Amino acid sequence: MSVNQMWIVDAFTSVPFRGNAAAVCVLDSFPPDEKMQLVALQNQLSETAFLVKTAPLRYSLRWFTPEAEVNLCGHATLAATHVLVQSGEIKKGDIVTYDTLSGELKAKALDKGVELDFPTLPGVAVKPPAALKALGVDILACEKNRDNYLVEVKDFDTLLACKPQYKKLAKLDSTGVIVTTAKGVPHEFDFASRYFCHPNLGIEEDPVTGSAHCFLAPYWAPKLGKTMFHALQASKGYGILDVTLKGERTLIAGDSVTTLKTHSPFIKTKASSC
Repeated sequence: MSVNQMWIVDAFTSVPFRGNAAAVCVLDSFPPDEKMQLVALQNQLSETAFLVKTAPLRYSLRWFTPEAEVNLCGHATLAATHVLVQSGEIKKGDIVTYDTLSGELKAKALDKGVELDFPTLPGVAVKPPAALKALGVDILACEKNRDNYLVEVKDFDTLLACKPQYKKLAKLDSTGVIVTTAKGVPHEFDFASRYFCHPNLGIEEDPVTGSAHCFLAPYWAPKLGKTMFHALQASKGYGILDVTLKGERTLIAGDSVTTLKTHSPFIKTKASSC
């Protein structure tokens, strides 16, 4: 596989320019953190993934929003694995291991799409903090885990109508807020969600958030009486995920589409004369 390339991939969709776009930089080594952050800022996508091979079927993987490095990102991991498949680095059925800030993560190349093996991140019931009033919706239930708040609202129409006051979300002690419902969702789905980011990440609504489903799966399992879900992230990007809760692990599967392949921004080129 050629290194020092950058790909743009739409994750959790089979349709170009839907789902959630991630940049994937395939490198021979990591540049300084500040340079990776500048590339992510320039890309202005919800995540830019940086990928370095360390052994056969093993890579170091890091994720940056336009403003900060994050602990876990599902859609950019899906995109990175898609790139490895499309470039011929891995084949259908292979399981690749990623070393990340969230520990060891695995991804499997399926006949169609990729399946992520992520940690389950359940929450505990909490009193909604005052800052969640910024969502402008009635809250039926509220939980918090390591990274996020999760808020259940009464129905799908309420979910779609949610228009947060993002500056007020800055008072939250979390990466973001998951808003979810199982009532009134399109019939083929078990539940739907949206994800609103803390302002310090440099994005507002994340179009499709794989890692949020590590929280959503244990939340909905007892309520719906099942452990396998066909889930919708109801952003404008409209992402579709197949999620399986397996105890301490959550499997998240979806499709991806490449929309751009180019040289990595870390490649030095000679200046041309005019």
